[in-house]
Amino acid sequence: MGQGAVGQGAMGPAGVLSLAGVLSLAGALVGDSGAQAARTPLPLDLGDTVPPEGDAPSHGRGLDCWEVRKRNSSDWCRFVRSNPDCRLEGGFLNYLEGVFCVFPPRLLPLAITLYALWLLYLFVILGVTAEKFFCPNLSAIATNLKLSHNVAVFSLTSPLHGVTFLAFGNGAPDVFSAVVAFSDPRTAGLAIGAVFGAGVFVTTVVAGGIALVKPFTAASRPFLRDVIFYMVAVFLTFMVLYFGRITLGEALGYLGLYVFYVFTVVLCTWIHRRQRGEGLAPTRPWEPEMPTDAEEQESSGTNSGDYGEEYQPLLPSRETSLRILTTALSPLDYRKWRRKPWYWRLFKVFKVPVELVLLLTVPVVDPDKDDLNWKRPLNCLHILTSPLLCVLTLKSGAYGLYLIQGIFPVWGLVTLVGSVLAIIIFITTSNEEPPKYHCVFAFLGFLASAMWINAAATEVVNILRTLGIIFQLSNTVLGLTLLAWGNSIGDTFSDLTMARQGYPRMAFSACFGGIIFNILVGVGLGCLLQMTSSQLVVKLEPDSLLVWILAGALGLSLVFSFVSVPAQCFQLGKAYGVCLILYYLAFLCVALLTEFRVIHLSAI
Repeated sequence: MGQGAVGQGAMGPAGVLSLAGVLSLAGALVGDSGAQAARTPLPLDLGDTVPPEGDAPSHGRGLDCWEVRKRNSSDWCRFVRSNPDCRLEGGFLNYLEGVFCVFPPRLLPLAITLYALWLLYLFVILGVTAEKFFCPNLSAIATNLKLSHNVAVFSLTSPLHGVTFLAFGNGAPDVFSAVVAFSDPRTAGLAIGAVFGAGVFVTTVVAGGIALVKPFTAASRPFLRDVIFYMVAVFLTFMVLYFGRITLGEALGYLGLYVFYVFTVVLCTWIHRRQRGEGLAPTRPWEPEMPTDAEEQESSGTNSGDYGEEYQPLLPSRETSLRILTTALSPLDYRKWRRKPWYWRLFKVFKVPVELVLLLTVPVVDPDKDDLNWKRPLNCLHILTSPLLCVLTLKSGAYGLYLIQGIFPVWGLVTLVGSVLAIIIFITTSNEEPPKYHCVFAFLGFLASAMWINAAATEVVNILRTLGIIFQLSNTVLGLTLLAWGNSIGDTFSDLTMARQGYPRMAFSACFGGIIFNILVGVGLGCLLQMTSSQLVVKLEPDSLLVWILAGALGLSLVFSFVSVPAQCFQLGKAYGVCLILYYLAFLCVALLTEFRVIHLSAI
């Protein structure tokens, strides 16, 4: 998901760095479930979630929560509250109790409508956080660690931009969603459905849409490289599902394959540069870096206090700290507001609350600006709000509310320490010049934005499980539809925007580079975090025909592109785009017919 990366980016080392951050975060977030797995390993159920009549209770948890709709409406609330299988792992809201206990049965349609709207807003939160806070801070980290000099130069001056930093920026929310879904055996089907479903959607609808919007000639070697790597990843996942388990070596193999993919990208680019006699300093860019959102070309949330050259005052003047704070916290650019159409304004109104909260809690460092986006009063406030956000979102606030010695809460200690540090930094710095340690704010912003993404992804998984219980749908079909569409909507808009602005090759590369990251890191990291020292195998139970249809459809779409694109001499036109979109519609029809038992096999 996400709407692409902004600023400079790096792939290999930056990807490893960010992966380490995700690993440490997710490891803490799933600590309790990991401990449970050490005692009694739970298989990850990837198949049908509605057991036939008379089946044994699932996983020894009592009656399956899907049984609630088969009972009298007067018993719904008592069933949900007394059944352990109806407990949602993590999250701040109990959606099951909300729909079955708070709302009376006659208002069930209203509850579903509110949940659907909240789900859409959660996807907006994921997109805004990844686009404007997570990716810029990752770019700043790469720049400060001098990682962009040997990798980012390729991504900004060649087709590799799509398969490097843009791919990681798009994939961060997807990986967090997969990690959260894998953390609970009851929602593991969401992860598989979302990874496979998003793969089919991006390689058909998004790639086909690019060809429809702007027919182009695909870059032959990068395309073949990406498709081959993706087919290998899909084949590995198919084999894991076939054997019904994933070992520690296989999980590490997923991550190792992605590292090898990154190495291959860099090596191929270096060889290509040497063949052209350009070395590591190309004289002209292949394609300039494009903003992934029209809003990124001008000031937005994190840069709303900056003026264009024509608006700069003739004589320099010092702004007060209060003026800097209020300007930096304004997510609106009023000059831009007047020029935009009504639908842009409407969507902006919905995003303003999210952007305002993010501006208050997540610092952003911009290496491309002279002042590195240093806003002294706001950055001092971040010293307090960012750590407080982290402890209050970790394990849904369980650690933040913990009482030290049964007396003093952790959040109180964080507030006290953060306030002291904020006062010290405010006294020892100035508004005009950032301090030498300003790069530390990039790491803080990266961590805070990652916690926001994880918290939103947890709520998405919980609300999707609730909708599955209400409508008696399997997690797999919810993953391949709602979760896959929500995670891919940012990719769709950013890639089609790039294609419409004349950069279809970059957008086409992003389609394949991003989903390689999603499947390798999403499945590998998601399963790795479920393993413990005493249980190094995660069992998978793909009992549903739908899982195999998903894997087969994704593999078939890749084979189709692998054969048809070279057959067209890499000239991709509208016919290719129409075929891909029709293929996705056919796949969706087959998947839904399978879910509703119209297509059914007694034995697979």
